Amino acid sequence: MNFQMIANLMRLRYKLLWAKTRTRNGKIALFFAGYLLLVMLLVILAAGGLPRKLGVPGELGERHGAVYAAGRGDTYGEMVRWGVRFSRAAGASIVQVTVAKGHGEELEGAGLKPVRPWWRMDRSVHDGLPDAVAVAGYQLADASTIAASTWADLFNRTFADHWRFAPRGGEEIIAGKTRELCLIAVTSTGSSPAAITLGEVERYADDPRPQPVGLVTSVGTLPAHRRRGLAAWLVAEVLHRLRSAGARHASLYVDGNSPMHAYDVYRRLGFEVTFEAEVWEATYP
Repeated sequence: MNFQMIANLMRLRYKLLWAKTRTRNGKIALFFAGYLLLVMLLVILAAGGLPRKLGVPGELGERHGAVYAAGRGDTYGEMVRWGVRFSRAAGASIVQVTVAKGHGEELEGAGLKPVRPWWRMDRSVHDGLPDAVAVAGYQLADASTIAASTWADLFNRTFADHWRFAPRGGEEIIAGKTRELCLIAVTSTGSSPAAITLGEVERYADDPRPQPVGLVTSVGTLPAHRRRGLAAWLVAEVLHRLRSAGARHASLYVDGNSPMHAYDVYRRLGFEVTFEAEVWEATYP
């Protein structure tokens, strides 16, 4: 799954999930903004609709679609079904929807089933940031000195064994991002790229997190360099850089079934799970 798409969905949560109204007797009633009032739907075919590997040895390339929707009720369910049909018509053989945990009952009618937990983890950047401890044998670099082609190669090789991986181009990976917040660890001998972490600073209206928020994304390490502390080093470093860039809070998104147990690394760096989502999926021959 495209991590940026997950991040985009979570950013919409506070705008789309709840609305407030006042009843005749003056009491405040909270209700889900289903129907068409605050529903947003985006259907995106990963990698521009090009085939991508599922990450299963010997399996043929597939085309994946992602439906973004928020709300509750019959109209919400119908919008999701429409999105699934649109994705299939565009050639998708795997269609995914991400919703808040426990709010996927309408998705069963669209032929979807829950397949993955997805979490947002948060921490403050005011005090107690972890030290960015360099790993012996590696050096730090950022996008101000590393060519775009290097980012594409590193990203795609790093995440090739991750669930629902989609290849990306170098400019797509770092486009619009502050170069000093795009970090790479390279080997001291030969300057061979080994690990990646990206950061960006965003503002969200109607969001209880202190603004602006520093987002930590695309945290990954090439298989040959894992279990050496590179991810912890790069995340700690980007936290300091995000604070210097004006962020007042930090968030990241993680696969709740991560085989690398990435969430354990993030907990050691002071992050805690603050929002749980579920990925629902339908597959077609």
